[in-house]
Amino acid sequence: MRKPLQKQINRPMKKHNFSAGPCILPESVMKKAAEAVVELDGSGLSLIEISHRSPAFVDIMERARSLVLELMQLEGKGYEVLFLQGGASLEFLMVAYNLLEKRAGYINTGTWSDKAIKEARIFGEVVEVASSGESGFNHIPKGFDIPAGLDYLHLTSNNTIFGTQFKDFPKGDAPLIADMSSDIFSRVIDYSQFDLIYAGAQKNMGPAGTTLVVVKPEVLGRVSRKIPSMLDYQVHIAKDSMFNTPPVFAVYTSLLTLEWLRDLGGVAAIEEQNEKKAKLLYSEVDLNPLFEGYAAKEDRSLMNATFNLTRPELKETFDAMWKEAGINGLNGHRSVGGYRASMYNALPLESVGVLVDVMSDLERKA
Repeated sequence: MRKPLQKQINRPMKKHNFSAGPCILPESVMKKAAEAVVELDGSGLSLIEISHRSPAFVDIMERARSLVLELMQLEGKGYEVLFLQGGASLEFLMVAYNLLEKRAGYINTGTWSDKAIKEARIFGEVVEVASSGESGFNHIPKGFDIPAGLDYLHLTSNNTIFGTQFKDFPKGDAPLIADMSSDIFSRVIDYSQFDLIYAGAQKNMGPAGTTLVVVKPEVLGRVSRKIPSMLDYQVHIAKDSMFNTPPVFAVYTSLLTLEWLRDLGGVAAIEEQNEKKAKLLYSEVDLNPLFEGYAAKEDRSLMNATFNLTRPELKETFDAMWKEAGINGLNGHRSVGGYRASMYNALPLESVGVLVDVMSDLERKA
C-alpha cells in the first residue's frame, strides 16, 4: 500500500493566478486529484494506471456525463455528453465535418472565431453573418440578419483575447452551435437553445487534455460525406464517449470540479461570485485614471477583463508591483498586448482584491 500523498508532497502557497488557461482549479479538487494519481479510492492502483474499461473508471465517466446535464439543466432533454480530446481546435474541424453540407453561418468575434471559420471552409461555404473586426473585436455584433438555409450558426460565447462575451444569443431557424471554452458553467443561461456546445476543459472546468461536447443527436447524420471514425460524433456517442482510451486524469479532475460546483450551489451560485469579482475589477478600471478598459462596457466578459495603461511609461513600475504582490498571468495576449485578468470560477474574490489594491497603489504613487 502506498504512503498517503500528504506525507510525500509539500505544496507551496499558490499565487493569485489570473492566467487565461490552463485555469486555476479549486484547492480541494487539486488535492483529491493528486491523491488519486497515487491511489484511487483505496484500490491499491493509481488513477492513471487503471483500465479505462474497469468498473471504477466507467463509473467516473458516467458520473461526469450525468453531472454535466444536471448542471446545465438538460436532463431528459435528449442531449448526449462526450469527453473527447484535441481541444476546441479539433472541434473547429469536427463541427464542420459532421454538420456542414452546403452553407454555414459564423459570427466572428475574434481569434477563435477566425480559426473556426478557417476550418469550416474546408467543407463548404461559410457566411460571415456578422463581425466586430472593424473595431478590433472590442464588442459583440448586434442587429444583424441571419440568412435562411444555413446548416448551422456558430458563435464563440466568450472571447478570451479581447474580453468580450455574448449576453444574449441570436435566434433563428438554423441549429445554434457554440464554442464555450472560456465561460462554460460560469453563468446561468438556457443551454437548451443550443444544438451543440463544445468547450476545452482547461479554461474553466479542469486540466488540459479533454474537451466537453454536448449535442442533440438529431442534428447529426445529415451530411453526405464519409466521416472518419475518430471524427464522427455518432461513433463516440455509440461508444459512450470511450471509442478510444479517454484522457482519464482530465476526465476525473473535471468530474471533481463539477462536483465542487454542484456542492457550492451550482451555476447560479458561481455566477453570483463571478459577478462580484468582475464588478470589483471593472469598477477600478473605470475609476482609476491610469487604466482604461478595452471591451465595450455592455459586452464586457465576466471571465476575462482586458485593460490598458493610459500612461505606458508606467508599465515597468506596474509590472514590478503586481509580480511583487504574488500575481501571475496578468499580461495580455501577445497579439493585442495590455493586460488581461482571467477570473475563472475557482479564482477567489480575495485575489481580485489584491489586484485592485495594486492598481490603486499605482495611482497613489504616480
